[in-house]
Amino acid sequence: MTGWLARSGSIAALVVALLINAGAMADTDRPRIAIIIDDLGYQWDAGLRVIALPGPVACAILPQTPRAAELASLANEAGKDVLLHLPLQAQEAAAKPDPGSIGLDMSRADLAQAFAANLSSVPHVVGINSHRGSLLTRHPGHMLWLMEEIRQHGSLFFVDSVTTHKSVALQVAREAGVAATRRDVFLDPQPGARVVAREFARLKEAARRSGFAVGIGHPLPATLEFLEKELPKLEEEGFELVRITSIVADDTRAWLLAQRGADAVAAAD
Repeated sequence: MTGWLARSGSIAALVVALLINAGAMADTDRPRIAIIIDDLGYQWDAGLRVIALPGPVACAILPQTPRAAELASLANEAGKDVLLHLPLQAQEAAAKPDPGSIGLDMSRADLAQAFAANLSSVPHVVGINSHRGSLLTRHPGHMLWLMEEIRQHGSLFFVDSVTTHKSVALQVAREAGVAATRRDVFLDPQPGARVVAREFARLKEAARRSGFAVGIGHPLPATLEFLEKELPKLEEEGFELVRITSIVADDTRAWLLAQRGADAVAAAD
C-alpha cells in the first residue's frame, strides 16, 4: 500500500501540472472531445495540414522518421500537443518493421535503449501513445517496463490506442504511477468520408455519455477534409474541443478518486 500511496501522490502532482499546461479548467457542463492524429513523420504536406487543423488537435509523430523533428517543432509552435507515436509489436508480423519498434523479444535494457532513442528523435513530446501493439500491449511484463521508462520522465503521460480489446496498457500505466487514458473511437478504421462521419458521430455520443471522449484519426485526405469542416462546429453543437492533456488529467483524477474510495471501503470492512 505504501508504494501505491507514494505513486498516487506523484500522479496527483502530475494531474495538477497537466491541468495547468492544458490552460484554464474545462467547462464541465459541456461534453469534451480530444482529437489525436497519428502516423505523422513521413508526409510533409499532410503533416502541415494536420498542424493547421482548427483547435488543439494533438500531433502523434512516429520516431526516427524523415520529417519527425521538423513537424514536431512546427506543431509545438502552433500550440499543439506533440505525442511520441511509439511503435509496439503487433500480432501480425509486419513486412517491414517500423523504425524504433519495441518488440516482445527485447530485454529490459534493450527496451530502455530503444525508448530513449525514440524519444530523443521527436522534440517537444508531452505524452506517448501506442502505434500498432496488438501483441505487446497484452503483455503486462513489457508494459510495466515501458511505463517505468515513461515514469522516469515525470511529466509524460500515456494514451492507449487500444488496438486490441485485450490490452492491459492502461491498467499497467496507472498501477505504475503514469497518468493515462485510452482511445474511445477510431475516426477512420476504413478510409472514406462516410466512415469518418459515422465514427465522428459515435465520438460525440461517447462524449455526451461519459463527459469526455478521445478520437484518433490518421492523415488521410477524407479525414482531414472532414475535420477541417466539422471541428469549428463543435462549440455551437454544445461540445468543447480540448487538448489531450486535459482529458488525461481528468480521467486520471477520476481514477485516483475511485481508488481512494475503494481503499476506504476496504479499510472499513
